Amino acid sequence: MEQYKIAKREVRGYPMGLSKIHGGIHFCVAAEGEVCRVLLFKKGGEKPVQALSFPVEYRRGDVWSMALLGEDFEGLEYCFEIDGKPFADPYGRRFAGREIWGDLENVSRTLRSPVEFFEFDWGDDKLPQTPYEDTIIYRLHVRGFTKHSSSGVKNKGTFQGIQEKIPHLKELGITAVELMPVNEFSEVIMQEHTPGAPHDVDKPTGKLNYWGYGPGFYFAPKASYGSGKEKTPDLEFKSLVKALHQEGIEVIPELYFTGKESPAFVLDAARFWAEEFHVDGLRLAGAPPLELLGRDPYLSRIKLLADSWGEIPGGKVKHLGEYNDGFMIDMRRVLKGDEDQMKALAYQSRRNPADFGVIHYMANTNGFTMMDMVSYDTKHNEANGENNKDGSDVNYSWNCGAEGPTRRKKVAELRKKQLRNAFLLLFLSQGTPLIMAGDEFGNSQSGNNNAYCQDNEVSWLNWNLKKSNKDLFDFVKEVIAFRKAHPVFHRHEEPRIMDYLSCGLPDMSYHGVQAWRPEFENFRRQLGIFYCGNYGKKADGARDSHFYVVYNMHWEPHEFDLPTVPKGEKWHVVFHTDRHEVNGMYEETTGPAAEGKRFMVLPRTIVVFVGQPF
Repeated sequence: MEQYKIAKREVRGYPMGLSKIHGGIHFCVAAEGEVCRVLLFKKGGEKPVQALSFPVEYRRGDVWSMALLGEDFEGLEYCFEIDGKPFADPYGRRFAGREIWGDLENVSRTLRSPVEFFEFDWGDDKLPQTPYEDTIIYRLHVRGFTKHSSSGVKNKGTFQGIQEKIPHLKELGITAVELMPVNEFSEVIMQEHTPGAPHDVDKPTGKLNYWGYGPGFYFAPKASYGSGKEKTPDLEFKSLVKALHQEGIEVIPELYFTGKESPAFVLDAARFWAEEFHVDGLRLAGAPPLELLGRDPYLSRIKLLADSWGEIPGGKVKHLGEYNDGFMIDMRRVLKGDEDQMKALAYQSRRNPADFGVIHYMANTNGFTMMDMVSYDTKHNEANGENNKDGSDVNYSWNCGAEGPTRRKKVAELRKKQLRNAFLLLFLSQGTPLIMAGDEFGNSQSGNNNAYCQDNEVSWLNWNLKKSNKDLFDFVKEVIAFRKAHPVFHRHEEPRIMDYLSCGLPDMSYHGVQAWRPEFENFRRQLGIFYCGNYGKKADGARDSHFYVVYNMHWEPHEFDLPTVPKGEKWHVVFHTDRHEVNGMYEETTGPAAEGKRFMVLPRTIVVFVGQPF
């Protein structure tokens, strides 16, 4: 085997980790200590075939640099060592020994990175750059999305599996996929070592970190999300991004930071995913340095989603996005008919700040799925092995009359109705809607609201539900198409509740059971919202239609006045969530006309009217 020599000159200007240079390779690593070495192994070998010390004279602070001269590095793997302690390259692009999900054999072994470089042809790949107001996010877990036997894909639980499901994403109408952590992380949860306890307690707990939250390697896509024997996860992820971009779909991976990483390291990671993988944004979770990331000019034109951006300016292009549970909590309480929620409905339905996007959802990773939201009053996390003490006790859910699965027809119909209501609450609100993968066809986690360790059918999507709950899928698909077709429901700016165009109607207005008289007393559970079409311009420049959305979240019927529609038009029903026989929806141009000046709205029902010429 070739013996490699250290170049007798300092090589500056190379990034951290491994780089290819003329005549050899270059290593750069940060480590606190006195003697740092690179250890070279043959692929799969137990002992290093060569160990080379970083020249002390090339050290800058705690950053060590070294160039190795040679012609053939094929079949080599490397890791680093500081003062005799080996460690993996924090900037490693790939890691050997992580190809099999949940593999216990290599769980305690120091990870090694292959010395290899691959080219990828991006062709004419372009970022869709969809504005927040036109974005519809679909959040998924790479493994759980296609791992179930019903998924019908060849490469289950992988990046390739998602690529095989692009037709489903297109059919649904989403514009962006948000991926739960796809960087390399250890899914095997180890027992925490207690000082003074026997060394052998550092063993696997038997649980898996299915979600991927925790420390990880932030420059390498997860190897077990690759397909085939010779896995190339980085190339497969790039292929996925390229394929989704060709369909106009953005890609937003989630990066979880523990708060122990240096801000410079986090910034390097964020920039790396933007540059190397052409991602359209990042969901920044955990404890990232938001001030640094939010102000970074390099990231100023991709979506950055975080729980809150505080006073950080949004930049010239609106690219920061707020991602929190406020909308979900308020709208779930509206849905179940809690007291004093009409002000929250009015606020959340119009909220759309000028400086940053707001991400709205009815369900997310933490908490119930949307189907479980209408099927369970309490969490059922017994399978997690923590005596049902984990997960939130506050879910703002209602089981509609029976806990869990039921054969009672009235309960099942009410649940479907409540789901139709929930999707209308979500997609008729300004801002950016997000749905969890599977919610579009009634995915359930059997009441588990904290399925972090459930690598099984609790978390895997059962694609058979797309057929058995076809009515729900068709409804969600139609609501998404309806939102896209009508800009009054996804405006660039927040409605002002004013007639600033002097057209005779405010852009958006609130009503009670009597038109133009909204009622916000704490016992009210009814609200009407009028959308003036003059404030929504379609792609061809034509104005949008007028819409009136009536929310009766009370368990009693209420008769609503219908605001006067402009001359030459008449109100027609587009959505009526109580109409099970038509799946809660009508063709926009052929829906039934509203006769008279008043309309009886049944309990727990949303009705959407459109002004149509007669």
